[in-house]
Amino acid sequence: MLLALDTSTRLAGVALYDGDRGLLAEYNWQSANQHTVELMPQVAQMAARAGVMPADLRGVAVALGPGSFTGLRVALAAAKGLALAQGLPLLGVSTLDAVAYPHQWQPMPVVALIQAGRGRVCWAIYAHGPGGWSPQSEYRLTTVAALAAEAARPMMFVGELLPADQQTLIAQLGRPRASFLPAALTMRRAGYLAELAWKRFVAGEADDPATLSPIYLHEPPKPRGAGG
Repeated sequence: MLLALDTSTRLAGVALYDGDRGLLAEYNWQSANQHTVELMPQVAQMAARAGVMPADLRGVAVALGPGSFTGLRVALAAAKGLALAQGLPLLGVSTLDAVAYPHQWQPMPVVALIQAGRGRVCWAIYAHGPGGWSPQSEYRLTTVAALAAEAARPMMFVGELLPADQQTLIAQLGRPRASFLPAALTMRRAGYLAELAWKRFVAGEADDPATLSPIYLHEPPKPRGAGG
């Protein structure tokens, strides 16, 4: 049994994943920046409903970001604490990898994104390359308008996409180059994080709690001579 924790953004999630039964339980919710007080009670409630005890856990997974500076630290600290206290493997997974994961059968490249606040998004382009399904760009932190300027071919946009973001992409790219799915099909889910982490677990992989750290992105540098 593997426990997955995600507090990368205001959309938080927890999940329990079993190798024989698959996704056993999952809860995703919008947090008003209350991750610290909400996370472990949600874990306890989910585990109680699923009949899972701490001794049943075989690993702990955590979303590493990119995401909120404060939010990322909450899940990572909790995951490290559980891993060390219970002697469990710790498995970090990129938040954007979890967003893109269920869309790997799309015929076009997929742009996975999450909200970063102040009109910005964290994003990366995913597609099938020589190494299989993986990011085909660096993780970026930009505005949606700047993202649209880099979309040179038709793409599917998934993740935390606000209605205003969709309108910006449609206005700049047009419908043939900007494709969307219903919001319920593209939301980030802790279950996907758990499934990705389970793949690492069965492969015998694990991360060092002493060195595992969040993925933080920073604003791109302004062009020389720009104001501000």
